Amino acid sequence: MTLPAASTLHTGYFTEGLAADPELAAAITGELARQRDGIELIASENIVSRLVLEAQGSVLTNKTVEGLPYARYYGGAAFADVIEALAVERATRLFGCRFANVQPHSGSNANAGVFLGLLGLGDTILSMDTAAGGHISHGHPATLTGRDYHIVRYGVNRTSERIEIADVRALAHTHRPRLIVAGGSAYPPALDFAGLRAVADEVGALFMVDMAHFAGLVATGLYPHPFPHAHVVTTTTYKSLRGARGGLVLWNDEALSDRINYGIFPGVQGSVMMHAVAGKAACLGEALKPEFRAYNEAVLANAQALARTLKAAGVRLVSGGTDCGLMLADLTSLGITGDIAAKALEKAGLAVNKNLIPFDPRPPEAPSGLRLSSNAGTARGFGAAEFEAIGRWIVEVLKAPDDAGLLARVHDEVRALCRRFPIY
Repeated sequence: MTLPAASTLHTGYFTEGLAADPELAAAITGELARQRDGIELIASENIVSRLVLEAQGSVLTNKTVEGLPYARYYGGAAFADVIEALAVERATRLFGCRFANVQPHSGSNANAGVFLGLLGLGDTILSMDTAAGGHISHGHPATLTGRDYHIVRYGVNRTSERIEIADVRALAHTHRPRLIVAGGSAYPPALDFAGLRAVADEVGALFMVDMAHFAGLVATGLYPHPFPHAHVVTTTTYKSLRGARGGLVLWNDEALSDRINYGIFPGVQGSVMMHAVAGKAACLGEALKPEFRAYNEAVLANAQALARTLKAAGVRLVSGGTDCGLMLADLTSLGITGDIAAKALEKAGLAVNKNLIPFDPRPPEAPSGLRLSSNAGTARGFGAAEFEAIGRWIVEVLKAPDDAGLLARVHDEVRALCRRFPIY
């Protein structure tokens, strides 16, 4: 039998890279240059290792699977099963729990899957108000969660800007939630998991912790651990875990397993993104190494250095400081809003995000605060001295956001610092 001649329809399909798409290549090259020559201070971002980049950019992009490892709906899953099982084992070992689902495409999907699996439509959820630092996926009116469940919101004390367990207890006894959620996107103090679980037990509620912004610190014993207090824990795998973009769900009670797993698939998402799961396996493996604790120790030390520098210059920090890698700066006394400040800082090579502060009189589009983080800079290798310099640059820019010469000079200094700590 004569085999047909090789087709010419796919000439270059398996050999040409980004050079075949100059417009896309230029944008990606530009993003690499931005990351190399700028300082990332956004709390939702970090810098992954070459290992994670290679795992995510692997041939696993081609593989579609549905279901759990070794119980797939599709064939050809032998290696996909090994990779996902490895990610599950590493997640449970890292966080000291019995079960993990590593499939969520994001932290919001992880949360939505838990809600769908454990709750009924219209059930009451008691979660932190976004205006006080909570996350939108916990019940913001613009989300499916906010539409499909009855959301009751707790906030912070006006004076301390911290959660008061007594206030949460009062709301819980009044509204009898089915689920109480702890964790947020802009809450710097450590959370009282034992106190919140006690409230949940008083009203017969489940207790969930979203630890996306401090998971790395939890994994290394540098932040209170949500287990054994939480019934279920969710997190992203980037941010403080310094890894692939995506989410995890963790729990200990086997009776919850089917409900959580079905909540993720087919509940809120379809087939597994195996290239992302490979990236998660890679970063979880890195997090099990001793170097990861040293990284997180530096995250805390650097956050304190940045906080000290800002406070010494008269910038007020919400709740007085931070117990993790992120902090929230109140710009009110400087006469500048967060949107203007963020744009000026970006021109100076410093990427931050505007943010509401508790009891903010201003709208989300032009809030009174900035959210800052030491995670990415620490991943790059910065120490306390570098974060003190970053703090001084931030203050300079905040005091003269329209001074083009100042912004250019700071950007030059930022670029010089970054080139001492190269990435990729």
